[in-house]
Amino acid sequence: MPRITALPTDLVRQVQNGGSDAHGQIPERVIAQGSANPCRHCLRYIPEGAEMLILALRPFPAAQPYAETGPIFLCAAPCARHVGPELPEILQDSPDYLIKGYNTEDRIVYGTGLVVPQDAMMQQAATIFDDPRVDYIHIRSSRNNCYQARIDKS
Repeated sequence: MPRITALPTDLVRQVQNGGSDAHGQIPERVIAQGSANPCRHCLRYIPEGAEMLILALRPFPAAQPYAETGPIFLCAAPCARHVGPELPEILQDSPDYLIKGYNTEDRIVYGTGLVVPQDAMMQQAATIFDDPRVDYIHIRSSRNNCYQARIDKS
């Protein structure tokens, strides 16, 4: 069964401790306003009034034409990485998500990108994994294309 994978803790701790983002910049430190600030590590919403980081993320091991880079939020304070079979908090509110498969060379597998209803996302991911070329799947906002999390085969 496919599982949702949050950003690696070592990467998150590096930026939480003052390291640079995908553009070589120090993440912005701001106070969370409202309740729509999803941390890509704990996969929970950052509480209003808590300090958070805004940074550029390239969720790929190296720069290349398919390695999309975009803005994300992280808790400024250390948080526990999401682990578990349940759908994390940040993926429960949107009615739909963009998902697309990538191969072992971190290239999009054409024909796998779909906007799917939230309640059908994991089943559709299982179907995408039937394609032997697909190594992993990204979950992105269907409205802003922001990276949310990754889906791995197991």
